[in-house]
Amino acid sequence: MADIKVGIVGLGRLGKTHANNVASNIPGMILTAACSVVESELEYAREQLGVAETYTSYEDMVNSPNLDAIVIVSPSGFHTEQINLAMEKGLHVFCEKPIGLELDEIEKTVEIIESRPNQVFQLGFMRRYDESYQYAKEMVERGDLGELTVIRCYGIDPSSGLESFVKFAGASNSGGLFADMSIHDIDLVRWFSGKEVNRVWALGKNAAYPELDEVGELETGAAMMQLEDKTMALLVAGRNAVHGYHVETELIGTKGMLRIGAQPDKNLVTVFDENGVVRPTSQNFPERFRDAFLNEMKEFASCIREKRQPGVSARDGLEGTRVAYALQQSIDTKELIDITRD
Repeated sequence: MADIKVGIVGLGRLGKTHANNVASNIPGMILTAACSVVESELEYAREQLGVAETYTSYEDMVNSPNLDAIVIVSPSGFHTEQINLAMEKGLHVFCEKPIGLELDEIEKTVEIIESRPNQVFQLGFMRRYDESYQYAKEMVERGDLGELTVIRCYGIDPSSGLESFVKFAGASNSGGLFADMSIHDIDLVRWFSGKEVNRVWALGKNAAYPELDEVGELETGAAMMQLEDKTMALLVAGRNAVHGYHVETELIGTKGMLRIGAQPDKNLVTVFDENGVVRPTSQNFPERFRDAFLNEMKEFASCIREKRQPGVSARDGLEGTRVAYALQQSIDTKELIDITRD
């Protein structure tokens, strides 16, 4: 098969990760075009990645006759429109989470995606492509843990980014803490259990930056969820981990339990100095999930070549967002929320 020619929209921190993977690390993929409203990002694409076509208009980029696929890493509010336009143009689509910010728009977009089975669509739930999570998934499917009873997830960003988030929150809509951050953990709960979430209860607190109360955002949140088979899931999401980027998952079953990332180690180094015994920790998500981002893009390329759909689908994105919004509703109303589906 000929090389897969890719265009990317959005060249922020994660966009650059995907762009570099497509340009340099995925055999048979070529980064042909890039789109951004930030000129320095387009300059980066041209000078550092050798991209031939750069655009400030997404519509102009998808109209290029030189593309087979689009990678969407733009702000979340643009995702549904950009997915729809790319699908209309007959392009394969990889989109970062979430699919969108409004459930009705997401549902319509899922219908469009599912009406075009010959075009590959993949959503960026990269943890499914992390070696440790895949190992744990195999254990669950073999029955090594017995029947799952509790799933616990921590997802806490480093405090180094909190001040900039406070500024962002005053001017933009993140979708809420659970949609913005816990969406990956919600997906893991569904992935490991194979069940849907039926009932949720959530709480939150703004301690370091109480001003987040004024814009309806959360610094730290916690939630309890009940799945359709009564399995329990516990989530903690936050933006203030002083030690670095903390992602941890625990699975408890009738035959045993396991933890993934119980310590957010950067590597296998242990430092012995005046601070005592110290383990360096991961400081951000591109570092912690570097291989997972690469693996998911390799899967996208394989799906295009093999004319098949990936394991993570648009409907996974819809269900994850549905749960995240129910958690936000619980925060807003201070009530237990039952999730209904048509």
